[in-house]
Amino acid sequence: MEDLIKILLDYCYWDTAYDSDVMDDSVGLNLLYAQTVSDIERGWILVNKEQHRQLKSLQEKGSKKEFIRLAQTLKYYGYIKFDPCITDFPEKGCHVIVGAGNNELNFHVKLPSDQMKEGSFKVTRMRCWRVTSSQVPVANGTANPSSSSKCDVKLELAFEYLMSKDRLQWVTITSPQAIMMSICLQSMVDELMVKKSGGNIKKQMQKKRLNGTFQRSDSQQAVKSPPLLVGIEDFSNASTFDMEDVP
Repeated sequence: MEDLIKILLDYCYWDTAYDSDVMDDSVGLNLLYAQTVSDIERGWILVNKEQHRQLKSLQEKGSKKEFIRLAQTLKYYGYIKFDPCITDFPEKGCHVIVGAGNNELNFHVKLPSDQMKEGSFKVTRMRCWRVTSSQVPVANGTANPSSSSKCDVKLELAFEYLMSKDRLQWVTITSPQAIMMSICLQSMVDELMVKKSGGNIKKQMQKKRLNGTFQRSDSQQAVKSPPLLVGIEDFSNASTFDMEDVP
């Protein structure tokens, strides 16, 4: 059976304040509404019973803008969730679900003790990151696995994070989607830098268009040249990073 290829369509900004501009256009409104419904159905956006009832009522009325505005108040709205993978934080070999959004990587970690922890790594506290690949031999079912000629590619995203005022630490994620995570980080930095310089994110996106197509953006070069700490926040009184227990 041939491998299936998934194509992900998503909006190319992270600041949900831009949703208002998108909703001013009828096509944009329909696309944003469809994406929001899909994110809720997939469990990417957390919804309790009362919120679900309100959303269903708005959906039945065809109130798309009100539906989106309510969804904007919910946890993880605007995040991309990745497939379960492995991390070395807070311990080696932990299973984790990574989400990208709100200028951060969110970790939902299962510790070896089966305890669940949650924490978020702000992109503004990342000094740099890198994506690496390596060949991992695949056992062929014989008594000597090393005789296998087949190999899998292992991708890792590692970022250096300011855990406290004077302490940087590398955090590694092992995932087939490591490159996509890196692209998300770079696009967050790009957006923050445009906003910091007083630029217009809409004009920035238009510059990427060439004869109806998009040129390759800097975000796709993140593997080669990750940025240094963007310096948007004041770290003189940086708090110590910690993870919270998940009920």
